[in-house]
Amino acid sequence: MDRRPRSFYVLAAFFGLFLVFLYGPTFTIAILSFQGPQGGLTFPMRGTSLHWFRELFEQQAVGDIWGSFRRSLVLGLMVMVTTIVVSVMGGLAFRKRFAGSGVLFYLIVTALVIPSILVSLGVGLIFGQAGLPVHWSTSGFGAQLTWTLPFGLLIMFAVFNRFDPAYEEAARDLGASGWQTIRHVVLPIIAPSLIGVALFGFTLSYDEFARTLLTAGSYNTLPLEIFGMTTNVTTPVIFALGTLTTVFSFLVIGIFLLIVWTMGRRRARAGSDAGKGMV
Repeated sequence: MDRRPRSFYVLAAFFGLFLVFLYGPTFTIAILSFQGPQGGLTFPMRGTSLHWFRELFEQQAVGDIWGSFRRSLVLGLMVMVTTIVVSVMGGLAFRKRFAGSGVLFYLIVTALVIPSILVSLGVGLIFGQAGLPVHWSTSGFGAQLTWTLPFGLLIMFAVFNRFDPAYEEAARDLGASGWQTIRHVVLPIIAPSLIGVALFGFTLSYDEFARTLLTAGSYNTLPLEIFGMTTNVTTPVIFALGTLTTVFSFLVIGIFLLIVWTMGRRRARAGSDAGKGMV
C-alpha cells in the first residue's frame, strides 16, 4: 500500500513543471530545427528534414556563424586557462591571513552582484579612454574574467579550506622543495576541483553575452552573433544553430565529466595497488 503523503505528489508535480520550464524551450528549438525546406519558426511543422543543418555549413547571406564560433572557442580557452591559474594562486595565497585579505575577498564576491552590462560598459570605457583596442581578445577577455574568476576563486577557497596540510609536511620532510610539493602533491590532490574550475571558466565564457556586448569590438562572439541573427534571420536555420551549440555544450560537459571519472578510476586503482603492496 502506498503511504506516501500528499505533499510528495505536490512536490513531484512542482519539480516536473520546473523541468518543463527549464528544458522545454531547448527541446522546442531542437524540434523546430528539423523543419522541412518550407518550414517556419513556429508550429505546426512543415515536414521534417536536415535541410537547415545543411544550410549552416553553406555560405550564409547574413552573419559570420563559424567565425564567431571560433572566436568564442578561443576566448573560452583563454579565459579557462587564466581562471585556473589565478584561482589556484589565489587559493594558495588565502590559506594564510594577510593585510587586506578580508577586503579583497569581499571585492571578489562583489564582482558577482554588479550588473553585467555595467561591467561591460565600464571595461569598454576604460579601454577606450586608455587608447587600447576594444577587441574580443583584450577588453572582452578582461570583462569575462570579472565573471569567471570569482567562481573559480570561491571554489579554490573551499578546496583549500579543507585541504590537509599534513600531505605537504610529509613531502617537505622527504626533501621536496616548495614547487615540487605543489606540483607532485597539491595539484594531483585538487585535480578534480581544477576540472570543475575549468568547466566553469569555459562554459561561462562561451555563452556570456552581457559582459561581451560592449567589449567585443567589431567582431562578434557566438552569443552576440546569435542575438544579431534574431533580428534579420526568419528561417529555422537559427534553431539549427541553437541545437548544434547546445549539443556542443553538452559535449564539453561530457568530456570534463569523463576526465573526472578517468582520474577517479586511476586514483582508486593506485590506492588498491598500494594496499596490495602493503599486504
